[in-house]
Amino acid sequence: MNQHSHDPAGLHARHRAVMPEWLALYYERPLELTHGEGRHVWDAEGNRYLDFFGGILTTMTAHALPEVTKAVGEQAGRILHTSTLYLSRPMVELAERIAALSGIPDARVFFTTSGTEATDTALLLATSYRRSNQILAMRNSYHGRSFSAVGITGNQSWSPTSLSPLQTLYVHGGVRSRGPYAELSDADYTAACVADLEDMLQQTAGGVAALIAEPVQGVGGFTAPPDGLYAAFREVLAREGILWISDEVQTGWGRTGDHFWGWQAHGENGPPDLLTFAKGIGNGMSIGGVVARAEIMNSLPANSISTFGGSPVTMAAGLANLTYLLEHDLQGNARRVGGLLIERLRAVAAGLDVVREVRGRGLMIGVELVRPGTDERSPEAATLVLEAARERGLLVGKGGQGGASLRIAPPMTLTVAEAEEGAELLEDALRWAQQRLGEG
Repeated sequence: MNQHSHDPAGLHARHRAVMPEWLALYYERPLELTHGEGRHVWDAEGNRYLDFFGGILTTMTAHALPEVTKAVGEQAGRILHTSTLYLSRPMVELAERIAALSGIPDARVFFTTSGTEATDTALLLATSYRRSNQILAMRNSYHGRSFSAVGITGNQSWSPTSLSPLQTLYVHGGVRSRGPYAELSDADYTAACVADLEDMLQQTAGGVAALIAEPVQGVGGFTAPPDGLYAAFREVLAREGILWISDEVQTGWGRTGDHFWGWQAHGENGPPDLLTFAKGIGNGMSIGGVVARAEIMNSLPANSISTFGGSPVTMAAGLANLTYLLEHDLQGNARRVGGLLIERLRAVAAGLDVVREVRGRGLMIGVELVRPGTDERSPEAATLVLEAARERGLLVGKGGQGGASLRIAPPMTLTVAEAEEGAELLEDALRWAQQRLGEG
């Protein structure tokens, strides 16, 4: 090995010399993760961490899951790439499984390589089908990094430009405990957001294409509306013929525990017209996609292909991963172990001024941090806790408005013992951060 093989500082300097400045890195001393197993990862210096973020909710089942790595290796040994111009058995098989699971009648599936690209495709489909470039999006939303996705992002931290091919109107409802309706009961909150939606539709040119919404807002800090909000929105949208796109990039595949898809918490008036997915389905391989009713999916009047979407290797990974997830009832595990973890964290938070709220469901948990003794979001606290958790051997994410929320989303095979351990490490990190902020 060369002398730089275990030198994160040297690698960081090389990273800075060749990568864009806006490519965010966690930690003052960024980590190089070299291998993982189960719910643990190791860095280049040999430190072991309990992984409560899974590469942004992407290592969904486990690191080095034998079933997935075996499927990838075997497929790679046969053929790596063909493109969508040829029939692909793994692609058709995975599409059949996803169409059946989606809840969308007469579903068609198109595979992409990322959630950003899935968003882009859903916007293309909806705007073409409806012949309108008007989109309703939620405040505090995030749907990806591309030019079109940034145009529907309701979160200043992730919006580098206001230019967009779309005309976007932002609707209330994604953040339950802040904003003008926070003090209302769930029923009144939903009614107020529906009234806001109806009022918002008076500001348009008519014929809005779609509402896009994350059932639980991911980058937004794992915030969510009361169950049924999007079902209530659906009644208003249906009257106008407006499509509903559910962004399941982070909420899909049973992560929320209570449901297989996030939209099912809002399913009283039927499934969404389009559903986007990515992240966890490939357990780290780059898979994204869109499920839509046939009449919408088939509405594009021009040819299209996907060079890398539906690649034999990623499809083999997705099939093996989905099979493992269903056979081992990881949704049930997310509900049980996630429920325990949320309770444990709420008990911890009760004794700490630095924590405003522990929210979420299943293995998708947000912890919003404030300046102790105030209601003021504290990105400083989140940074302190992120670092302190790392020092103690725990990796978590952060996000939310102003970057003041911790995002906790371990692989869905998390054990009770690991949940307890992670909660203890986080409690220690939170106590340390509160003390530091108090001294400041």
